[in-house]
Amino acid sequence: MSDAVYVWGTGRRKCAVAQVRLYAGEGGITVNGKPYDVFFPRVDHRNMIEAPLHATDMAGKYRVEVKVAGGGISGQAGAIRHGIARALVRE
Repeated sequence: MSDAVYVWGTGRRKCAVAQVRLYAGEGGITVNGKPYDVFFPRVDHRNMIEAPLHATDMAGKYRVEVKVAGGGISGQAGAIRHGIARALVRE
């Protein structure tokens, strides 16, 4: 990770917990060090993760780094969505 200033948010869903960092500037979404489309092969999970960014017209304006643990794939996607939303509110 870089030493740049970031905005953070913690998301939870079921047993999953996600720690989200939003860095200013263009970039993708990485989950546990992997691109999110590799970590989440299903389109509905990727759409769930991107929902807060599209709802606030912030898609493409942040580089998102996520550490997620616990639960299943759907719970992790929901926790990431929650964490991104909380980070956007904090920003």
